[in-house]
This record gives sequence, structure tokens and C-alpha cells, in this order.
Amino acid sequence: MKMSRRGFLAVAGGTGAALTLTSCGQEANPAQAGELLRSKAKLPEPFQVPLPIPPVKKPIRSDAKADYYQVVQRKASLEILPGLKTEAMGYDGILPGPTFDVRSGRTAIVEQVNELDVSTVVHLHGGHTPAPSDGWPLDLIMPANGQHGGHQMGGHMEGGDMTTGRRTYTYPNAQRAATLWYHDHTMDYTAPQVYRGLFGLHIIRDEEEAELPLPKGDREIPLIIADRAFDADGSFLYPALKDGPGVEAKYMEGVVADVTLVNGAPWPVHEVDAVRYRFRVLNASNARRYELGFDKGPATFVQIGSDGGLLDKPIEHKTLVVAPAERFDVIVDFSQYQPGDEVTVVNRLDGNANVMRFKIARKAADDTRIPATLSTYAVTPRPAGVVRREWRFRRGDAGGHRGWTINGKAFDPKVMQAQVKLDQYEIWTFVTDVHHPVHVHLAPFQVLTRGGRSKLSEFDHGWKDTVDIRPAEVVEVLVKFTAHKGKYLIHCHNLEHEDMAMMAGFETI
Repeated sequence: MKMSRRGFLAVAGGTGAALTLTSCGQEANPAQAGELLRSKAKLPEPFQVPLPIPPVKKPIRSDAKADYYQVVQRKASLEILPGLKTEAMGYDGILPGPTFDVRSGRTAIVEQVNELDVSTVVHLHGGHTPAPSDGWPLDLIMPANGQHGGHQMGGHMEGGDMTTGRRTYTYPNAQRAATLWYHDHTMDYTAPQVYRGLFGLHIIRDEEEAELPLPKGDREIPLIIADRAFDADGSFLYPALKDGPGVEAKYMEGVVADVTLVNGAPWPVHEVDAVRYRFRVLNASNARRYELGFDKGPATFVQIGSDGGLLDKPIEHKTLVVAPAERFDVIVDFSQYQPGDEVTVVNRLDGNANVMRFKIARKAADDTRIPATLSTYAVTPRPAGVVRREWRFRRGDAGGHRGWTINGKAFDPKVMQAQVKLDQYEIWTFVTDVHHPVHVHLAPFQVLTRGGRSKLSEFDHGWKDTVDIRPAEVVEVLVKFTAHKGKYLIHCHNLEHEDMAMMAGFETI
């Protein structure tokens, strides 16, 4: 049985700060979505590979208004599993791609060069970005030879702005300090291309954040978590169809794999001092959720930021539930451990499966602290008399497409399901059948209610661009789009769902 994007069978399927202590992730009631894909390669023992840190991308030139970068998308043979080579697609040939570390309000102009044999699109996830640079899924960068590289898009090539070989993206970075990420967004093929390596971090900094006495330098570390499976020869194992887009029917709910990579390394280990560290956590998995926890106390996660930047005050979590595409900015205090101690990060959704390990190397001085007030962020009161829209995420049959839909419709790039006025608040309601992490392009939102209650999940606070919605659940969010007119997307960020048409276009006017 095969399952393509346009036709598959619908299957039933110690700080001195004021902290709020949450309930171990149980309130979020997380559940794993997807089908397990097992590796055929011999897998290493965990905690043998050091944690890599992605390099910071340097501009090729700068002027008074902007920094200019060039990124080359190319294949690379990487040793991800010790002793084996894996062919990856990488920004600059590395996995993850280089980290952009930029200042709020300073424009980054990025030329993306496609030296791959497939078409690509780049989306800055969480970016307040003009429509021509947002990564509309048919704004393709074709390979230099102009061929589709085997991509079959079923007559949906219209409605895009294609270039050959390269495209320049303009990112104003006119937003709060936050942890963003960039990744492939190609029509029908986002899932396999992100899976094979096309993702990286984009960090925005501002003065408000810089004035905080938080860990910096070597004590500020990205943790980009992604699950992957490997064939016997070390190549990525992914259940793509051979004759077009989509995955084998068994994996329609999503692909979850048996190797956990952190910053591209399998179950890595990292030496730390017995002090506070800041971790920028990104779930870059296609479908897997994580409930991160420590195998031994007393460490907890003190959340200081969400997708859209700093919270108003810190929140302490015993565990951290992270859906695909969500980011959590957290502080972990290792000062109560002794040199020689080891603490393992595990995924409680998968029977405490290993994620990575920290080794406490030494005592050290630490002049950081977590302030009781982090930022000027404030919850926006629910406004009266605003436009309300409903977005239903479910399986269905729409015009011959049987499978994942939004409002009963498969994604059609020529159809805008909404026209949204700039500079006006709207309340959007998301309704699900099964688990869906919902992402909105262009603007962040605040979660108003979950399941009809104003008492939110402990993970819903702050500005977000992705919200994890449980089966048969209703979530309301408050959103306002500003500055940029054009075509944008709302979609499920389970990437198999996304590729199988669970996207909708809307236009800001």
C-alpha cells in the first residue's frame, strides 16, 4: 500500500527569583504521534560523542544598514554514526547549518545558493519577514541545471516565483530578541529535506536581553534535538515513496526514529562547570515530541523565553514538553552537583529514553542570576469585537484528496482561505482531530484558552508561533499581523502532515 501527498487512504486513526513551579508536564498530557522507523545500522553506545556546537555564520560584508551573507546548500559526507558516512543535505554542508547571531533591527541579507540536485525553499521560522522572503513553498530555488531534481509537484507549479541556482532573502530582524530557526519549506518535500539536514538556528539579540545577568559565552548553548534513522551503510533511512511525494502508508501519522541527535550528534555528552547554563532548546524533529527531564535531581528547567522571546518572569519546570518546531529558552543550575557527577537528559514520553548527558567537571565562579522580572512582555487583554476565524485540522476528503486537510481543504497555492487586515487583532481558533503542532507564519500569538479554559498549559506562556494541540482539542489564540502585505501560511508542523497538504494560505492586506 502506497500513500502519496495528493491521494492516500485516510486511516483512523538558587536564584533569589520569583518562580512558578509546574506539574511535571502532566497538565500538558503529551502523547507521541507517528510510527517508529528503526535503523538498520549498528548504533553506537550513548554518551560517546562530544556535543558539537554549530559555528556562527559570519557576514561576507557589512554596511551601515545591513549584513550580507552567502550560504551554499550542498551535499556532504558526514560521520554522524562513528565509523559510518552519511550523505546529508546541509547549509554550508554541515548539520545543523551555521547559526545566525544577529541584532534586532539590523537587516540580514542572505544569498542562498543551491548546489543540490533538488529544488529548495528557505523559511525563517518565527521571522517577521516580507512575503517575498518568507519561503512560500513554490518560491523555489531550482538546481543550477534548472531541473526539478526528481520532485513531482502534480501540476501545482503555478503560483510561485522560481529562480535558478540562487535566491536572496531579506530579513529585517525587526522584532524582539528570540530563538528562531531556518529550514527548508519546499512544496511536498519539506519533510525529507529537513530530515536530511536542511535546518539551523537564527538568534536575534536586543538591548533588553543583553542587560540581564544571564549565562553567556560558553555557558549559552544551543540544543537542537532531532530524531533520525540510519540504513546499514550509514545513509539516512526515510520511508519516502519512489514515484512522487509522500511517505509509505504506515507513516502517515508522522515519522519518529530511533536515534536522537543533538546538534547533529547521537546521544552526545558535554562537560559543564557546576554553575548555571543557558540552553536554547529547539525540537527539529519531523513528528516526535519530547518531555525532557533529568534522570536524577536536583536540576530543573527554569524557562526564561518561548518561541517569540523572553517571558515576563521565569517559570520552573520539572520536565519540559517540546513539540516539533517549538523553542524553549531555559536556565539549568548545576551548582548542586559535585565534580564527577553525571546527569542524563531523558525523554519521559518514550520510557526515559536517552537524549544526552552532562558531566560535571569542576566547581567554578558564577556571577549570573535569574531576575524576578525578565522583560516588559505583558499579556494582552482579550479585545472585544474582533474578527474571529476557525481553522480545523483533520483528516478528510476534499476534491479527490483524502487525508490531512485544513477546514476540509487540501492545500492549494492558488487559494487564500482568509484575507487578514494588518494592524488589527484577531482571535483564531484551532480545532484538531489528532495531535497537531500548529504554526502561523509572520506574526507571533498569545494563547488565550485551551479546551475552553483560560487556565493555560504551563508551556503556553509568552509569545509563540507554534502551539501543540492535543487530540480533539480547541485552542484560541490572539494574533495581530503588522508591516508586511502578501501571502503567508498556517500549517501543521508535523512535517509528514504538512507535506500531505495540511497547509492553508492566507493573505495580509
